[in-house]
Amino acid sequence: MRPMSESELAEAIRSAEGPLRVRGGGTRPVGRPVTGAVLETGGVQGVVLYEPGALTLVARAGTPLAEVEAALAAEGQMLPFEPMDHRPVLGTAGAPTVGGVVAGNVSGPRRVVAGACRDSMIGVRFVDGAGTVLRNGGRVMKNVTGYDLVRLMAGSYGTLGVLSEVAFKVLPVPEAEVSLVLEGVAPQRAVAAMAAALGSPYGVSGAAREPAGRVLLRLEGLAGSVAHRAGALSALLARFGAWGRIEKEESRAAWASVRDVAALSGLAGDVWQVSVKPSDAPAVMERAGGVALLDWGGGLVWLVQSEGTDLRAKLAGLGGHATLVRASEATRARIAVFHPEPAPLAQLAAGLRAKFDPRGVLNPGLMG
Repeated sequence: MRPMSESELAEAIRSAEGPLRVRGGGTRPVGRPVTGAVLETGGVQGVVLYEPGALTLVARAGTPLAEVEAALAAEGQMLPFEPMDHRPVLGTAGAPTVGGVVAGNVSGPRRVVAGACRDSMIGVRFVDGAGTVLRNGGRVMKNVTGYDLVRLMAGSYGTLGVLSEVAFKVLPVPEAEVSLVLEGVAPQRAVAAMAAALGSPYGVSGAAREPAGRVLLRLEGLAGSVAHRAGALSALLARFGAWGRIEKEESRAAWASVRDVAALSGLAGDVWQVSVKPSDAPAVMERAGGVALLDWGGGLVWLVQSEGTDLRAKLAGLGGHATLVRASEATRARIAVFHPEPAPLAQLAAGLRAKFDPRGVLNPGLMG
């Protein structure tokens, strides 16, 4: 099924006689395998409203992300949360959609300063499991009325409702970008350097360690400010080594690679995403073994593991949570994809699903 409007989407869900497998661009097959009729949202597309002066954009959920980013770029603006493109690491095709980004709460390296996808959302429209169209928030940033279903929909993977429209706040593209680089840094020392950078007053907007040991620290803003801050930050972090610099396209390419976890894309095995205290990242890497990329100053660890490995068993006793991002259907059916929830939270989640999808037709079992 491929509805072409919100009303058709609502009718498709209302008339469903069994489970529905909700799909946007098909680029992020994350979660347990779902059996059911495919419901594609790609027909419900188009930028509905864009007001550059008000820093707001409203798009239907099936709109290709590239279309939104092109419209923003033409006005020198961007989505603050720097959404990842999962296609390289997952080996998928198709075109990422706005709804898919929101459903997965997909957020990139700039999350350390701009927040996650949910933090840039100001309004949603969606269809619940009964086929009812609901809306929350608005199309301007001053709208703060009602329950916060806006953030609830982010990261729900289509299990509470199928998005039909999303409103975002956007930001200007920085005038200049410089990244400080240091080669061959061990994990513990890299995390210490990134913590010092992020805790400094110099406005670091990205802090990552690549698998080969290169540490990247990004600075953005007005050209004069960036130049001054880069010099001051290099001096502050001199105890870690002599920092080099990359700028413009070279810096942007490096961060696109970090954002999309490109270093892990060609490697065999399962891919895991582990969210931890940055100070625990070296311990995660030591216990897990394999190839790893650190983002968010060490708060996000991307790992490659042998096929079928339950990484959580290796990380027992450490805080945080681990998500199985890339694996075969057989592995995703056997190992919990999303980190098991504490009983009170699991009860709350089950209650929300019962409220918004009483018939259990929207991606049933995907997050279970």
